[in-house]
Parts: sequence; structure tokens; C-alpha cells
Amino acid sequence: MSAVQITELTVHYGEVLALTGVDLRLEEGRVIGLLGTNGAGKSTLFNAVMGLVAPTRGRVEVLGGSSLAARQRGLVAFVPQSERIDTDFPVSVRDVVAMGRYGRLGVTRRLRAADRAAVDAAIARVGLTELADRQIGDLSGGQRKRAFVARGIAQDARLLLLDEPFAGVDVTSQALITRLLHELRDEGRTVLISTHDLAGVPALCDEVVLLHHRVVFQGDPAEALAPERLALAFVGPDVADAAHAPDPRPAQLRGDGPAPSEARDAGPAHPLDRTEEPA
Repeated sequence: MSAVQITELTVHYGEVLALTGVDLRLEEGRVIGLLGTNGAGKSTLFNAVMGLVAPTRGRVEVLGGSSLAARQRGLVAFVPQSERIDTDFPVSVRDVVAMGRYGRLGVTRRLRAADRAAVDAAIARVGLTELADRQIGDLSGGQRKRAFVARGIAQDARLLLLDEPFAGVDVTSQALITRLLHELRDEGRTVLISTHDLAGVPALCDEVVLLHHRVVFQGDPAEALAPERLALAFVGPDVADAAHAPDPRPAQLRGDGPAPSEARDAGPAHPLDRTEEPA
């Protein structure tokens, strides 16, 4: 069974065309990078997989059923980009992670012993046990991101969607999150990551999807990062002539810039999250 099967997906926001004719199949037990410019449709694709946007045309199946059914069953988890989270919202790390259990609770919304154990185990797995009762807004950007990954683990989601997981994240947290995502993959879960960190893709991803309102490439990361492939997504297939289009790779991949490990400031985070529309 595929984790995601998308057929001829087209999505409009009014007169704006976000996605057109998207065909995409993602297998279970893979880490997949989703690359494209701002406005290429990445957020819309995430929303379609989560059942949050109605297609103009086409079908989206997630883990053998509809995207809406998968979300309602807690099979899909979303880790938001930190910058979209209100750090003043008064919840602790434990509260955020416990949200991953809400779909399993009854009408009383009270955590049972098994739920509390799952929350504690998820917090421990991301290395935040000592900070479990601290307010989410008091954490560093990397710590907040780890808390939201823990929420997906506590939820026991089979498909995890991550929006720019390394934006505003320190090098230590990036390494921890990368290792954790690989562990989840090895457990048979599927991880789809929207990222602009091209230099980190080869070590992170098993395959790459290039998106420019439609899928312009899907395959091996090394092939995806070739200039002529990246131009399809970052310049657009209509103008991506390798002989004339500029090399869209970051300086590190071209060999004329600093190492990609330099530099990430902490950024905000919070549970009331959702991807942007349109994209």
C-alpha cells in the first residue's frame, strides 16, 4: 500500500491556479523532500494530503483511504514552520505533545495512563524530558521544532508532513531531528518534508519531488539537485533551458560558498498551526 497516491490533482483558489495535473505516488518507509519556489504549490499539496482543501479535479488517497479519513484517524501529522506559531500561547511542552493523543480520547478529553505514557515516551525520544513542563514559547527554535515532532510521534501517525523543519534551528537540533526522522522511516513511517535547505537534502532524503504547480521530477536526490533539474522547479519548465537559465543551486552545492552547517537562529513555535494558502 502506498502512503500517498495522487492522481490528476488540480486545485484553484478562485481564479488562481495552485496545482495542475499533479500525479504523485509516495511509498511507505521513505523520507521525501519536496522542493520548489514560494508559490509553487507546496503548501497547497500539504493541505490536499491533509484533506484541508477541496480539489477542483483529481483524487488524493492517503494510506488506502481518503485524505480526510486518514486525518480523522490520526494517521497524518503536521509539523509547522516555527515562524507561523504564536509563542505567547500559554501551553507547556507536555500540553503540545498531548495534543497528539486527542483523537484517541473520549468525550471527556481526559488522558488515560496509556496516553500519558505515550506522551512521556515521545518527549523523551526528542530529548525534552527536562523541559516537559516549560512553556513552549520559552524554548529555542530547535527545541520547539522537536516538541512538534514529538506530538506526531505521540499521535502514532504513519505519515508526517514537515514544513521547513530546519528554519531557525541550531546545528545540534538539526542533527537530532535528522536522526529521528531516519528512525521513524526505519519503523515504516513516511516523512514528507518541504524545504529550501538544498545543501542538506542528500543526507536527509531518500528521494526528492520537484514541484512547479505540477510534479516536474521525482527521483534520486543527486539527480534532483542537478542544475538542469532544479531549473525546472525554480525557474519553471517553460523557461528552464540549461544553456541559458542561471544555476539555481545554493553556493555550497556549487562549491563557491560556506558550509551549510553555519548558522540558524532560533525561531518561534505553537500548537494552533496550519499551512499557508494559497501557495
